[in-house]
Amino acid sequence: MLNAALITPETARLYGLASHALVEVLSPNAGQATGFLLEPHTAIAFGAMAEKAAKDGIQLAICSAYRPFDRQLAIWNAKASGKRAVLDENEQAVDIEGLTDNELIDLILLWSALPGASRHHWGTDIDVFDAKQVAISDLRLVEAEYSHQGPCAKLHHWLVTHAEAFGFYFPFQRGKSGVSPEPWHISYFPVSQTLLPQFDHLALANLIENSDMLLKGAVLARLDTLVDKYVRQIATPKDHLQP
Repeated sequence: MLNAALITPETARLYGLASHALVEVLSPNAGQATGFLLEPHTAIAFGAMAEKAAKDGIQLAICSAYRPFDRQLAIWNAKASGKRAVLDENEQAVDIEGLTDNELIDLILLWSALPGASRHHWGTDIDVFDAKQVAISDLRLVEAEYSHQGPCAKLHHWLVTHAEAFGFYFPFQRGKSGVSPEPWHISYFPVSQTLLPQFDHLALANLIENSDMLLKGAVLARLDTLVDKYVRQIATPKDHLQP
């Protein structure tokens, strides 16, 4: 049974358990407007940034915004069970047969958060792409798409140059975060910086213990270390990427 003392209505948003304080944002997706939920201040800032990007020939679009606990749990279990590809640090698929629980956990965490520990739970973090250059159905969310001649290279260059002016930055950067670098993932710092200090590993343990999460025994056995590395170890706005 969930411990209500650990997860209150006020903190439920931290773990993907509440979306009532979020607002819907329409974003171009497969030729039509698709709704995504964002924290209100994040939504306003994103709208202003999208307008600026449009003037510069970029159709800044969302492919993932708020993600509830159950959705993150489904992603985790699909990877832990081999139903969804698990990638190594070079974005290559790994044969998970024969791996220990801890080896598999470490691989999954390179690219996917623990249920309850995703920044997407907050409505402040967004995965973005250039809808003018690539259809969401063709998007793989790999670094090659955002560098060199990739379809979202121009977008990434633009974000490195302009995102900070709208309050956004890249929390997952090479050598700066436990999570692998994600040039598609931006965070609205004015709000996300206030939420991370509220994150409680005891509340997360409570959630995981009462879920049907695969590998949860091994995760709970080293949860403090995992939270330190994959939740708290992130880049800051001062860690500027080069255009």
